[in-house]
Amino acid sequence: MSKYDHLYEKTISSQPIYDGRIIKVKVDEVLLPNGNTAKREIVNHQGAVAVLPITDDNKMVVVRQFRKPLERTIVEIPAGKLEPGEEPLACAIRELEEETGYVASQYTPLSSFYTSPGFADEILHVFVATGLKKGESKPDEDEFVDVLEVTLEEAHALHQSGEIRDAKTVVALFAWENKMLRERR
Repeated sequence: MSKYDHLYEKTISSQPIYDGRIIKVKVDEVLLPNGNTAKREIVNHQGAVAVLPITDDNKMVVVRQFRKPLERTIVEIPAGKLEPGEEPLACAIRELEEETGYVASQYTPLSSFYTSPGFADEILHVFVATGLKKGESKPDEDEFVDVLEVTLEEAHALHQSGEIRDAKTVVALFAWENKMLRERR
């Protein structure tokens, strides 16, 4: 028995709606703590990893990529979904090299967070990658990206202009800035 049991929503029924390559969607009917029922639309996702790569000359490696749901191109840190049974660190190593061509000598966990817990169970694991060496990128056949190296100031300008707008990259940007501020002390 947990001290938060009074908040629990018991699933009464679950209706699968969509079973895709990246997500599954279902609608659950739940019993609320007050005895009423409600519907919950839920997106199931395997989970993902993002990498904040920092070069030896203190630049962040990012990719510019078209995102169909937004109908625009944005700038992001490298990221990708976990394969079934894959460890987050292995995914981080794979995604960094696939998207950017870089390999890192050190990966440090930064944070793990739920991307949108109001409707999705996706968890995103973020790593900082250092000791970078440039290699050959190997993007997926349906993945087209431009690789950029940006300073902290350039990253902030990309954020201000709206080119950096996704949560993982905004979190990484401010974590990187915080790290640099701590190192200056």
